[in-house]
Amino acid sequence: MNQKNTIREMLSEERPYEKCERFGAGSLTDIELLAVLLRTGTKGESALDLARKLFYPGEGTQGTQPQAKAHLQSWTKEELLKISGIGRVKAIQILCLCELSKRMSQLSAREDLDFSRPDTIAAYYMEDMRYYRQEHLKLLMLNTRSRLIGESEISRGTVNMSVISPRELFTEALQKNAVYIILLHNHPSGDPMPSREDILVTQRIREGGSLLGIELLDHIIIGDNCYVSLAEQKLLKEK
Repeated sequence: MNQKNTIREMLSEERPYEKCERFGAGSLTDIELLAVLLRTGTKGESALDLARKLFYPGEGTQGTQPQAKAHLQSWTKEELLKISGIGRVKAIQILCLCELSKRMSQLSAREDLDFSRPDTIAAYYMEDMRYYRQEHLKLLMLNTRSRLIGESEISRGTVNMSVISPRELFTEALQKNAVYIILLHNHPSGDPMPSREDILVTQRIREGGSLLGIELLDHIIIGDNCYVSLAEQKLLKEK
């Protein structure tokens, strides 16, 4: 067995625990931070090796190309359990870590949340939507004071905005007595630039809302830590 198979066997200055104690948690890499939380590795692999596999899946596998760093939040429980060295307990630990990270991010973003500012809306929903592998469309419903009175997931799994039913959307809004609505959806590719379909459907929903007395304030598309607001892009104006 390699002498560096466990963190305990590594030289003191190389151990994440000791490094954190001496220089602070900020000195640790993402891999080292995860290794500390995983605590132990498995036979033939250290906790650092295990953490590296989670961030760089497939690295070191014969015949594979080096992959870009993966988002830890993108792993599902089923996928985690297929990784050598990840059992039920470690899989649950990782999922809970990701959920805690998401909630802390949202808690921080909530303080600045202002439904008249697309940047604050995107920041609040970013950690909830940027890792989705399928498109999700959320409907935010506001009252006369522009305060959130409800939100609903209108669709999931489609990659074609043209199949969205304005009827279903406005049924939700009318039930909540909403005066204003905001649409949010993600692009799994990470690129938030609106497609032609995104723009056409948005305009159709805006027109339908004007007939019902419900104003569409914005349609925000979430990418990978970035966003596009159709209102900011002047794409909600009358034709």
